[in-house]
Amino acid sequence: MKLSAKTATLLVLALMIAVTPFFFPSGYYYRVGALIFVNGIAVTGIVILTGYAGQISLGHAGFAGIGAYACALAPVHLGLHPALAVVLGAAISAVLAWLVGRPILRLKGYYLGVATLGFGILVSMVLNNERDLTRGPDGIDVPELGLRAVLKGWGLDMTNGQFWYFFCGLILILGAWLALNLYDSPTGRALRALHGSEIAARTVGVDVARMKLQAFVISAVYASVSGSLLALQNKFITPDVAGFMHSIEMVTMAVLGGVGSILGAILGAGILTLLPQVLTVFAEYEQLVLGLVMMLVMIFLREGLLPSILRRLRGTGE
Repeated sequence: MKLSAKTATLLVLALMIAVTPFFFPSGYYYRVGALIFVNGIAVTGIVILTGYAGQISLGHAGFAGIGAYACALAPVHLGLHPALAVVLGAAISAVLAWLVGRPILRLKGYYLGVATLGFGILVSMVLNNERDLTRGPDGIDVPELGLRAVLKGWGLDMTNGQFWYFFCGLILILGAWLALNLYDSPTGRALRALHGSEIAARTVGVDVARMKLQAFVISAVYASVSGSLLALQNKFITPDVAGFMHSIEMVTMAVLGGVGSILGAILGAGILTLLPQVLTVFAEYEQLVLGLVMMLVMIFLREGLLPSILRRLRGTGE
């Protein structure tokens, strides 16, 4: 029986998450793996916005910052459980994306990129300057999620790194499943039509403005959840989570692996998360090597790593 692309993607992702820990030389790599999954959640949202709908955002770290600081502030000031704070952050991000997206998604190309960049910078400035609330650049502590203690009570005792590895992996699988279902849905087909040509999409009855806005809101929720998980895992967060470089990292990860592919974008997240760990021995040349890798991929594998590799393998098989 031939597996569908959706089923194959989810199986590969689940097997990777389950099998990889057998090759970890130490517990530290559970934390690295969890960070890859957190970044993978963010780039899955970028795939929906850019890979499906063909829209560019250079300010998505702003939504990650909203999700992160919701987990830091809501339990203290509103008395919410950290898990509910994740939901609150996602809801705030969705509302803001809807409000901000209505005017800026009328723009196209680099105008749209600059407008979204402005939003991300604005969020970063607020988090840096509202010291009474966010403690500014010094950062703020984030309450413990508490689920590990619950699991221990059920007889499942894990280290902190192990818990976050499998918990973030589970959230990543859920996010990938939702994104893959969206791809095959009528909404997903409308988004892909929009990516191909806005004019052609309009002629077949696609509400272009509404589809753009939906993709922007959905991707903002993914970014918010990734920021929340990062904050809860580290138990501390700074405004850097909403910084310009974090937005660029998200887009770069997606483009490196293949912005049109969920699995490819997650692969890109894994590579760019692991490379700094591998290149610590070349600390002075880390940025140079990262830049060189990106240049080579863009020159020789323009669709991204995974789609280009799969295309060449199919060509070889033919």
